[in-house]
Parts: sequence; structure tokens; C-alpha cells
Amino acid sequence: MKILLAPDSFKGSLSAVQVCEALRVGVERVCPDAECVALPLADGGEGTTEALVAASGGRLLHRRVTGPLPGGPAVDASFGLLDGGHTAVIEMAAASGLPLLRPEQRDPRHTTTYGTGELVAAALATGARQLIVAVGGSASHDLGTGLAQALGVRFRRNDGSWIDDVMTGAALAEVAGVDLGGLLPALYGCSIVLAADVDNPLLGPTGAAAVYGPQKGATPAIVAELEAGTAAAIGPIEAACGRRLRDLPGAGAAGGLGATLIGFLGATPGSGIELVLEACGFEAHLAGASLVLSGEGCLDGQTLRGKTIGGLARRCSQAGVPLVVIAGALGEGSETLYSVGVTSMVSLVPGPMTLEAAMAASPALLADAAERVLRLFLAADPQKS
Repeated sequence: MKILLAPDSFKGSLSAVQVCEALRVGVERVCPDAECVALPLADGGEGTTEALVAASGGRLLHRRVTGPLPGGPAVDASFGLLDGGHTAVIEMAAASGLPLLRPEQRDPRHTTTYGTGELVAAALATGARQLIVAVGGSASHDLGTGLAQALGVRFRRNDGSWIDDVMTGAALAEVAGVDLGGLLPALYGCSIVLAADVDNPLLGPTGAAAVYGPQKGATPAIVAELEAGTAAAIGPIEAACGRRLRDLPGAGAAGGLGATLIGFLGATPGSGIELVLEACGFEAHLAGASLVLSGEGCLDGQTLRGKTIGGLARRCSQAGVPLVVIAGALGEGSETLYSVGVTSMVSLVPGPMTLEAAMAASPALLADAAERVLRLFLAADPQKS
């Protein structure tokens, strides 16, 4: 029996590669002769660079860049080179990601994407002319203005003075004008794909601040402040780009970074999970599989909006292969996943426990959950064993 292990990472706990290994342990307790095929996945968030580099035989390069906090410690970040160096994949979580901050440091008014811009510049310096920018897992809500600054864009206040400090969410309300004259020349003629794990617009109840601000440490008052600052800044940004950006699907990705990548750099929006599935040859791996076993930290109503499990479910449904997902949490709206091809969802935890305890014991908990899934699966059709 062939079982495809195709999980995402469990953020802050295990990489997708580690999740695959834990699932394998559980499967082999029940069916030691099963052919377990590990296929670590990502959707534009953490692990996307690792997944694409592994799938394509690429290589990683490391740079020290600005972290999520301007003036804070620099971070060691990596980007991938694919296709013999023609294509680079930059994961914004590597430089501007939420896991780089302690819980008490998380406040999207004071974080920046400047370090992600430095990674883009470093990738261009290698000669890469096609960029894949994966934008999930951000700590920021600066509308991508920090990234733009690192690439030569300047922002002006109402009084005509330039904003020389590194841009953050709190500075958005000051933006009255944009100068694109200093944009890095290497960007011209460069092809850029925005690999997002969400398709939210920029503003409103389904926009960046309202939906994702609280995940980054924003209180309701901070969400309102970010929404107002974004609404103020997007006008001058749209004027400089010559197009309306605020309503585009994906514009709200990574605290508005999606809008900047599309507007300033001409990026083409794309689904992170679809890019990864194509790169790793998912259809070929799926052929002959009796079951796909996946994992995700949390399943909820947002999972269908570009997340790993949503994309995976559609492929499995088309192929008629059952998909079971082991999740750390089954949130509100997770039941909608049944309609797109998820066969069953199983909780990671066997009973009440703290988040910290669950994260610490996640390899053992995943193995135990995988064992339970396999026992039920084989009970339904013993011939598959």
C-alpha cells in the first residue's frame, strides 16, 4: 500500500520534513510494509523556499539582513536559487516573519519588511532574473513600504520632507507622496511571481488589518489604526503606480506587501501551494496512492483562501484519493473543507492540554494520531493492508 505523506509545517514547532517523519512512524506501527512517500509542502509561508529548493535540486544562499524590528538585531536569512541560478525564491518569513519575534515584541505598528527587500536585492545581485516571492508568515503591516525602501523607493510627507526612517505600519499615515526614481535598475526586465497563501484584498472586513492584524499582536484599537494608515497610504502609492491596487485578490497578503509587489514591481499574483505542487511533481507522486496523509497547525474558514490543505484537497478529490488531515486545531469554518475533498480531519491532541505542552510533544502526538488514522482506514478495507 502506498501512502503519500504531504503535510505543511506546524509553525513554531516542526518543519514539514519533521512532520513527514513523525507521520511515517505512526503509519509503520500499523503497516510496516507500507510504501511511505514523503512530500513536504508549503503554501507561500514558512518552508516554501525549502520545498522548492528540494523539489528542483536548487541551492540555498545566506545573507544577514534587517529583522522585523528596525534598529533591532539583524537576522541570518536564506533564499534559494533554482534553474541554474536563473530563478530565485525569497521567503519573506525568513527576514520579516512573526516567529522571529518574541510574543511581547509583536506589534505590527512597529515592524517592517525592509529585510525582505534586502533579500530581493541580494537575489538580483546573483544574476537571477525571475523571482518568486513567498509572502506568508509575516510579522508586519507596513504595506510593503519597507521592502520598497530597500529597493530604492522614497516616501514623502505632506510638508514635502522625506521619510528617512525605516518604514513601519505606524508610518503609513505620514505617506503623502512616492518617488520611484531610485528603484533598483536590476528590477527592470525582471519577472516576479507573488506566491501568496491568501487572496484577501487590502482593506475592509476581509482585508489585511482586520483578518491578520490580531495574529500579529494587534488589539482592536491597533487594527483600526493600521486600517486608517493603510487607507491613507494606498492613495499615493496607487497614484505613483498608475493603477488601483486595493481591491486586487492577494493585495492584502503579508500586511499589504502583496499590493506593493504588484504595484511597484509588477509582480504576477500566484498561489503558493499551486507553485509548490507543480514544482514537486505532485501528480506523479499521487499516482497509485491509497491514501494521502497531511498535517496543518490550524484548519479554519481561511484554509480555503490559498492555504496548503485547500490546494491539496482539490488535487486529491480530482484523483479520487482519500485525504486525511491531522490538525493542531480545528477552528471555526473548518467543516467547509469537506466540500473540496478533505475526507476527514483528526485532532492532534488526545485530550485537554496547553498549547506549549502540545507543541513540545508534537512528534509523538503526530505519530499517535497517524496510527489512529491508519487503524480506522484499514478497518474500513482490510484488503488494503
